[in-house]
Amino acid sequence: MYLTKDEEKYLNGEKGEVIERMFRLLVNLGDIYSADKMIPVGSVQVAGVSYKSMGDPGTEFLEDLANKGAKVKILTYLNPAGMDLENWKELGFPKDFAKNQLRIMDAFKKMGIVVTSTCTPYLAGNLPRFREHIAWSESSAVSFSNSVIGARTNREGGPSALAAAICGVTPNYGLHIWENRQPEIKIKVDVELSFSSDFGALGWYIGKQVKNKIPYFTGIKDANTDQLKALGAAMAASGAVALYHVEELTPEADLVNTKGLETINVGKKELKETYEKLNTGKKPDIIIFGCPHASLHEISNLADILFGKKLKKPVWICTSRMVKEVAERMGYNKIIKNAGGSIVADTCMVVSPIEEMGYKTTGVNSGKAANYLPGFCKQNVCFANVDDLIKEAL
Repeated sequence: MYLTKDEEKYLNGEKGEVIERMFRLLVNLGDIYSADKMIPVGSVQVAGVSYKSMGDPGTEFLEDLANKGAKVKILTYLNPAGMDLENWKELGFPKDFAKNQLRIMDAFKKMGIVVTSTCTPYLAGNLPRFREHIAWSESSAVSFSNSVIGARTNREGGPSALAAAICGVTPNYGLHIWENRQPEIKIKVDVELSFSSDFGALGWYIGKQVKNKIPYFTGIKDANTDQLKALGAAMAASGAVALYHVEELTPEADLVNTKGLETINVGKKELKETYEKLNTGKKPDIIIFGCPHASLHEISNLADILFGKKLKKPVWICTSRMVKEVAERMGYNKIIKNAGGSIVADTCMVVSPIEEMGYKTTGVNSGKAANYLPGFCKQNVCFANVDDLIKEAL
């Protein structure tokens, strides 16, 4: 691998122990994937933030780095934490969990990382440009940035993303290279997709079929960014899809080569069967939206549905702190709170300890959440569209 003179200094320890450790990690990663050089990145998103997934060893690792003076070079955001960092008491998060989660946030803050805690950084002030190289971690954020924005990133692990943030570079391999962004399989969609949950169900089904291949969709007549967000998130969860193309909708779809691809057909039957598979529970104890984190448009829609109504079950809408603040300014938070719901910032149902808070069955409209909740949170799942879930809560 070609290294610049400055990069050789990083590797030789001339810029300090922390940079040497982090850069060595990147070099080893590049060697594994036969990268020819390092490339500068415009921004980073670091996963491995919730105390639920980090535990004490991860917390101590971060504190050690921070205490040794580690500082990020470029704009760096965080994945969701394990709780709402401001309203955790009100929402019933365990006190011991909160104490440890706040230690993690302090360590990241010391390193100069923006403690946004969101899986939708592109909705909260970290929007890459088309073809910009970035180093992002969270699977749905990676999918969205590659597919809908047309930026370029591999799915980084928490440590490699942190290393990229501290060193300002990442190895040049995988989805950073145009030849590796070509579709490998065609998906012909022959069913009407009305709700985000329909896109999530389609994504979950295709992720299971294609694993880590790059799909090219035809037959999707229209989709807004929230629906594309749901599609990509579910494919990344049930498979390992980090990039997809949708004919006439995503920015690289008319630039890639689609000749001679094997085709998978998806119709009403496959969508109906997916809904049935994802439903493992009957009556939810709690209903949670926002996986990936809800946009202002999604919160506005829920506020319209809940206006003047009273919920009989708890409803959370997970989002970033930035989007929540705009929702408060617009009055959406007040409407949702008056109905008995909560806009929950900084976290989501998958990385929070909901099983320790007494919940056993969770209602979701997210294919990603439906995929992860049974294993990560010991939950039964009620998977349905937003209208049906709100009817259940009322």
